[in-house]
Amino acid sequence: MAIRSVGVVVALASEAKALTPRSTQPDSITPLADGSALCLSGMGPAAARRAAHALADAGATALAVFGVAGALDECLRSGSLCCPERILDETDHTYAVDSAWHARLHQQLALTQRPLYTNGSLLSVQTPLLTTTDKTAAYDRFAALAVDMESAAVAEAAYERKLPFVVLRAIVDEAGDTIPAALNNSIDAWGRPRTLRLIAALCRDPSVLADLPRLYSRMQRATQALRAAAEATGPALAWPP
Repeated sequence: MAIRSVGVVVALASEAKALTPRSTQPDSITPLADGSALCLSGMGPAAARRAAHALADAGATALAVFGVAGALDECLRSGSLCCPERILDETDHTYAVDSAWHARLHQQLALTQRPLYTNGSLLSVQTPLLTTTDKTAAYDRFAALAVDMESAAVAEAAYERKLPFVVLRAIVDEAGDTIPAALNNSIDAWGRPRTLRLIAALCRDPSVLADLPRLYSRMQRATQALRAAAEATGPALAWPP
């Protein structure tokens, strides 16, 4: 398929549903309105990089990252929107987002009347930060608002292809939240549950069950924020500026 507008990298199937009612498939490009499209990449920088280049090869004129992130700054609560000015990685590379696009996105996201953070940076890491200790250490070193695993890879691809890019995230877990590793390992790269692994994890440590309502509530708030953002900006995420 030929893309005439923005190519959006989305890691999780639940995030994609906030952007389109159409069925999406892993590692596949799904057309959106206005000539834009999304690629359901799965989690992680390698998957995001492949998706970004696939969208550019299909004709995308700009690249975006859309989905959820974890908070590093304790001011950011679950359901807040984060549209950072720059992306950092763990090797101290910095990628600035397109300033004009960022400004237009800020203007349209303000219409959602949700907590919105558009100043500052987002840190991209290779592996998830699951504990408050890891999040605190990352905040102390990088002073970033939030953390994900895909944005730096997409930013690097955008720079290589000379394409503008932005990042739009909704906060799911807060800085003070710990995510049990057993639960994190009970979903696949696209966020789909691995039922047998989840049952096994609960059998080994039934106390994990107590974390499920809190994590479900966090994800619901983040998903609602993503839907509000998509309604305010459209599927092309306010492109062109």
